[in-house]
Amino acid sequence: MERLRNPESGCPWDVQQTFATIAPYTIEEAYEVADAIERDDMAALKDELGDLQFQVVFHARMAQESGDFTLADVIEGVADKMVRRHPHVFGDGDAGPGWEAMKAAERARKGDESALDGVAKALPALLRAEKLQKRAARTGFDWPDAAGPKAKIAEELAELESAKNEVERIEEMGDFLFAAVNLARHLGIDPEAALRAANGKFERRFRSMEDRAGASFSALSLDEMEYLWEQAKAAER
Repeated sequence: MERLRNPESGCPWDVQQTFATIAPYTIEEAYEVADAIERDDMAALKDELGDLQFQVVFHARMAQESGDFTLADVIEGVADKMVRRHPHVFGDGDAGPGWEAMKAAERARKGDESALDGVAKALPALLRAEKLQKRAARTGFDWPDAAGPKAKIAEELAELESAKNEVERIEEMGDFLFAAVNLARHLGIDPEAALRAANGKFERRFRSMEDRAGASFSALSLDEMEYLWEQAKAAER
């Protein structure tokens, strides 16, 4: 990475990159790791982990150039954190406070003022909504059970239907989705994983429809497409 970033003999593309320009690639590589795991493709996972590790090296090299930290600092920092959070493994055998309590104490040491500080804005919206809700719940701001979010979903749906313009519809749709995440959380369901599964199911069934119809698929009527959809569903049972 040092040679790639050398201003005189390195790669022009690598030299001109910044933390901001590389960040999207880092996120993309993390998703490709998750995709390889979901497909249970160990060969792909090996490759994708290497790509993700390269992103860490890239960021650390840029930080070293600016005099902020080095790759060794990154590794030492996360190792120290794991030791600190696992006193029952690396310490005297006392499990001590829970993981979340220790994370909260670390945020306090960093000077975070809000319980919501540190929830990354670059997270997927569903995942970030869940994390924000969990943080708020630790302060006591939460429904006691799933009945609350269920009622909230009905309320937000009614408000969406009564929205008067596009701005209001966008806002109310966001509130509706946020409430749906809240219900998933109360039911112990990972909303991001649930939506990924729904995406996969839709993709499988739609491809099955295309295979059944062949080249004439787009010329079918909606009723004919619906018939093929039901066939695709039945084939999965």
